[in-house]
Amino acid sequence: MATIEQLYQCYSRRVQATLIRLLGDFSLAEEASQEAFAAALQQWPATGEPDNPLAWLIRTGYRRGIDQLRRHGTARRNAHLIATSDAMTEAMVEPDERSIEDDQLRLLFTCCHPSLTMEARVALTLREMCGLTTEQVASALLTKPATLAQRIVRAKRKIRDAGIPYEVPERTQLPQRLPSVLQVIYLVFNEGYSRSDGEQVIDVNLIDEAIRLGRALADLLPHGEVFGLLALMLLHDARRDTRQTVSGELMTLEEQDRKRWDAERIRTGLAWLERALPLTPVSAYTLQASIAAVHAQAPSAETTDWARIVRLYEALYLQQPTPILALNRAVAVAIRDSPQAGLMLLDALSEHPQMHHYHLYHAAKAELYRRSGDRLAAVQAYQQALALASQYPERQFLTRRLAELNLPA
Repeated sequence: MATIEQLYQCYSRRVQATLIRLLGDFSLAEEASQEAFAAALQQWPATGEPDNPLAWLIRTGYRRGIDQLRRHGTARRNAHLIATSDAMTEAMVEPDERSIEDDQLRLLFTCCHPSLTMEARVALTLREMCGLTTEQVASALLTKPATLAQRIVRAKRKIRDAGIPYEVPERTQLPQRLPSVLQVIYLVFNEGYSRSDGEQVIDVNLIDEAIRLGRALADLLPHGEVFGLLALMLLHDARRDTRQTVSGELMTLEEQDRKRWDAERIRTGLAWLERALPLTPVSAYTLQASIAAVHAQAPSAETTDWARIVRLYEALYLQQPTPILALNRAVAVAIRDSPQAGLMLLDALSEHPQMHHYHLYHAAKAELYRRSGDRLAAVQAYQQALALASQYPERQFLTRRLAELNLPA
């Protein structure tokens, strides 16, 4: 018999997603789900695990939720739920697996509804979809638990008061709604892959949760953009163990030991990319995954096909003409052609307000000055980058670069 902890890991997200649909309330569903697992902990050691644990937990949670409605004096307002509770629990003896899977999709689209702020979408997704505690979410998002809890409460209240439907959008609405969901998943991944602050570059838990959400979405909602995002996350995450030394120092892509990259994640990421590429229009996630694939397939930094990377960045920039992408393209051009060619492109970005306070812009200029032999300009640019960087490993890396430049020639 599996332990309650194992069953909780396996079933809790699905139980809660279905209870939200059945009970129509996030908080009530969460309490009912917890009561269902508490009941299992009390009963199953004596009676044995039921044939269908998921059905038992959903049925028990639903009954506990209805009991709470009766106890809290909201029976009249929720009479329709109470009147159908007995019939509902009987019908749920063998719940439809597809319906339960759809409940997970419903929950994801509800948490990522565009009427919620982006901060609320990310917090709600981590709390409700990933099953993280309020304290874990607050830590991941570098927020105080009390502030995070208030944000989640306000989001749930808005969902209730605004009547945001708990449903998967119609196929005709997907082009408008899917990008919001993918953006939230990618933001979760990025915060895990490159922390905004702190002493570690990565947060493995956030990376794993984002990839888990990506896999679930790809299974439940096959779509080219979903495949592209999943490929992108897997190909980046394959480098996880080589991005910092044992002592915590940041390692550049050139310095990383490619033999230690996760070959299985690379193979899986490339397989998802192969599924995404034939589907048109090719999404920005698919183009970014294609760039990551060039790096993943190159046996060394020296053999990387930088000409292809530049072409991919140019195609990506046509879709998303942002200064960040222009910066990345400039670095790729510098490696393909010369540091001077890259610096010319970076100088063209100097008037963009976003670049003034972006430490990676100044770090890129510093690196190209260093490679071109302009030590003084490199030192000044590294100092600007250091003044703006907040992540400890990045500050440590920039400090190391400055120390190297100040050594006697």
